[in-house]
Amino acid sequence: MPQIHRALISVSDKRGLIEFAGALSTMNVEIISTGGTASALREAGIGVRNVSDVTGFPEILNGRVKTLHPKIHGGLLALPEDPDHTRQTRELGIEPIDMVVVNLYPFAETIAREGVTPGEAIEQIDIGGPSMLRSAAKNFRHKAAIVNPDRYAAVLGEMRASGGRVTEETCASLAREVFRHTAAYDAAIANYLEGEAGLPAVLRITAAKELDLRYGENPHQRGALYGEFTTIFKKLHGKELSYNNIVDMAAAAGLVEEFDEPTAAIIKHTNPCGAGSAATLAAAYDKALATDPVSAFGGIVAVNRPLDMAAAERLNGIFTEVVIAPSIPEDVLEFLRKKKDRRIIRLAGNVRGRTDIRSVPGGYLVQDPDVGGGRTEGFRVVTKRSPSAVEIEALRFAWRIAMHVKSNAIVYARPDRTLGVGAGQMSRVDSARIAAEKAKAAGLDVRGSAMASDAFFPFADGLLEAVHAGSTAVIQPGGSVRDDEVIAAADDNDIAMVFTGTRHFRH
Repeated sequence: MPQIHRALISVSDKRGLIEFAGALSTMNVEIISTGGTASALREAGIGVRNVSDVTGFPEILNGRVKTLHPKIHGGLLALPEDPDHTRQTRELGIEPIDMVVVNLYPFAETIAREGVTPGEAIEQIDIGGPSMLRSAAKNFRHKAAIVNPDRYAAVLGEMRASGGRVTEETCASLAREVFRHTAAYDAAIANYLEGEAGLPAVLRITAAKELDLRYGENPHQRGALYGEFTTIFKKLHGKELSYNNIVDMAAAAGLVEEFDEPTAAIIKHTNPCGAGSAATLAAAYDKALATDPVSAFGGIVAVNRPLDMAAAERLNGIFTEVVIAPSIPEDVLEFLRKKKDRRIIRLAGNVRGRTDIRSVPGGYLVQDPDVGGGRTEGFRVVTKRSPSAVEIEALRFAWRIAMHVKSNAIVYARPDRTLGVGAGQMSRVDSARIAAEKAKAAGLDVRGSAMASDAFFPFADGLLEAVHAGSTAVIQPGGSVRDDEVIAAADDNDIAMVFTGTRHFRH
């Protein structure tokens, strides 16, 4: 259990600094410091000893070198139970340093600023700070290393209760936090220096635990959430999020981000039950719900506009697990809170455009995000009949939805709404048939609709399902060795067909 006699404090994040250092001082802890931290402490009337007085060596190179010295690291790394260490430190005049309180130059915050230059970024790479933290954390049986200001109160509480000591258990916990922090810091620097030259040569994943989940996909599986998900999806109300909620929330938010006009989507098991666009969110939600009102029960609703009362009243008519909107006025929030279990989420950031990472046994798969569903560059009419203006809008709507449906994906749509969705079937023909059957079950007429397929038709049979359902226009990537057969089948049935040249598998 280390007794704290001497502490070295050098922090960029000065939250709680004065209170913490002041409390140490009242416990007769000698404080060593550098630069701005030392100035802040002196201004607060707290006694400070300069690092240069300890090392006998001035700060040099505009402060690039100040704590990289044997009298600092010897004071941190020496083992008091080792006679050789004791002899060497005594002979060299090295005083033990029992506590290091350091947080690092704000590298991640710097590179996040618009217009920051490489030179500015490099100057925010901390060298001395990580070195001191790692030295103290390595010697955690005898030293306390604090990188997080949120730990100040607990450490002071222990010291007050034990006459200035910190337990080895606490020091070990602090050391783990140090190494997690420095690992993430180094990863941010490495990722920055690698630039935008493609996917990284080394995949670095450093993410703090945000939530312990009740369980994973099923109750017998443990689950936890890591990273910064809750900074993007901010829960305003409701019970804790589940593993499945989180996966579905990402899918729902990504879908509605495809649209500029007011749009609502209902998601179940990452697939859209329905989606609609309209002049109002209430009308958009009605269209989404009408696609598959049975499957929508217990689903997740996302909208891409501030959620107004009219839309809230509509979605309140059916049990919904999660409601997601970019903002929710207070009166609407109070209305929705009447159902206590429903989670209400404010979407505080963009979802699309992020690198996709998933685990496989023994490794990770990494890919660029699948974006651009709304683009029409490269679209090519391949049939004798060109689509009408209305059909073109319906094709574009269906195509944007199809890229968010599990493959094999088929979507029947009008210019502003889904009519039927066929998801995740082993056969594209089955997906086409299921999508039409779902539309019929919901009382929706597929005749005159557009049909989207996320990948090419390997045979004409999938397209003929669209013909059978009454669809008059089809959009698909093309690229099959039997494209000529599929095009001929479309021409024989007066179908307008567009090739996009881009596939949108979703596994």
